Amino acid sequence: MCLGLPMTVIDGDDFSAFCEWRGESRRVSTLLVGPQAPGTRLLVHLDSAIRVLDQAEAEAIGHALDGLAAAAEGRPFEHLFADLVDREPELPAHLRK
Repeated sequence: MCLGLPMTVIDGDDFSAFCEWRGESRRVSTLLVGPQAPGTRLLVHLDSAIRVLDQAEAEAIGHALDGLAAAAEGRPFEHLFADLVDREPELPAHLRK
């Protein structure tokens, strides 16, 4: 399984950015998203930024990753998926009739 991390831009140039997430930092390619200002949240996969995130989406992804870790360790995780609890799953719009 491949995961993307919601990293925050610390500094960057036209082609890459130095990003951080929870104490881990790395230089990532920004060729797919263009130059980004410090503080911008990016979805990073295999050291490439693949999408710009807003604050709420970055937090939701962080909670989901925490929930996966908690579930794997046998700890409670439902509170980390509050946006999914008490609602029926829905197909994405492009898959609906």
